Amino acid sequence: MQATAIIPARFGSTRFPGKPLANKTGKPLIQHVVEQVRKARTVDRIVVATDDQRIFDAVAGFDGEAVMTREDHPNGTSRLAEAVELLEASATQAPGATPNIILNVQGDEPEIEPAVIDQLVEGLANDPDAPMATLASPFALDEDPTNPNIVKLIVDQQGHALYFSRSLIPHVRDLNPQSPTPNPQPLKHPGVYAYRRDFLLKYVTLPPTPLEEAEKLEQLRALEHGYKIAVVQTVVRHHGIDTPQQYEAFVQRQCDR
Repeated sequence: MQATAIIPARFGSTRFPGKPLANKTGKPLIQHVVEQVRKARTVDRIVVATDDQRIFDAVAGFDGEAVMTREDHPNGTSRLAEAVELLEASATQAPGATPNIILNVQGDEPEIEPAVIDQLVEGLANDPDAPMATLASPFALDEDPTNPNIVKLIVDQQGHALYFSRSLIPHVRDLNPQSPTPNPQPLKHPGVYAYRRDFLLKYVTLPPTPLEEAEKLEQLRALEHGYKIAVVQTVVRHHGIDTPQQYEAFVQRQCDR
């Protein structure tokens, strides 16, 4: 197994401009993400994919690897695919070093658990029917399952995704605590993906789909085109950083360690 982790990182952010370079801990945020991913035993290579020279230079400053991608990508998966193509076209790419699995870790998740990354990579490697995989986790006590900013998913009996939604799914019409079949509990979708390399490059050529456009969830494109998504159910405790307030809380946690 040979997995390459690609971390998309953009400077522009509506709620937190310049987020990858925030450095109140003494390190830019993107460095924290890279260092966490380095702890995963299934990852052989880590590359930051950015469209901003400042982020590229910051990654080089802590001896990380980065590639410059276009600014006009419609989504993160498209940027991921370009990064793969750039790496394969690079003169520094050793012959025969094409990774089998491409891992997509967001650039605002400095506390992602390395063990969760390993579970995801292994989950895809062990499911020959699925060209991609993702995570599912129970909701934490302080999380609201009805929040549309937290994506939900439901899974079939074979461990593949049935649907993703911003709405609460499934809707249990008749709650029955005496039922021999337990009422399904909502699962959140943390948004980390693993792709087989060939499928990733194919995925970005597939036309957008109605459900994808309605929910604004690009993973629905794969389901609507008939591809399976393996789901690794685990406990995910980390939270991405979307706002300056969440970043301040992260800085405080770092100081408390």
